[in-house]
Amino acid sequence: MRDKTQPNSAEPGDRLIRVGGIVFVIGAVATLVTVAPLFLGTTPFPVYMFVLSMLMGVGFLIAGAGVLQSVAAGRRRARDARF
Repeated sequence: MRDKTQPNSAEPGDRLIRVGGIVFVIGAVATLVTVAPLFLGTTPFPVYMFVLSMLMGVGFLIAGAGVLQSVAAGRRRARDARF
C-alpha cells in the first residue's frame, strides 16, 4: 500500500485541517492582543477584537471537520479494499 501512495498526495480533509490551523493561530494571536490591555492597564480594544478572538474556536471546528472527513475517507477506502 505504501508504494502506491505519493509522498505529496493530499488526502481528503488535509486542506480543511491546514485552514483550520491557520484560522486557529489568527484567533489565538487576537486573543493574546485582546487580553494584553487587561494586564498592562491600558484602554481595552474595540469590540471587533473580541469577535476576532472567536476565530480560535472557529478554526478548531474547521480542523475537526477536516479530521472527520479524513476518517470517513479512510473508512471508505478500507471498506472498498475489503470487498
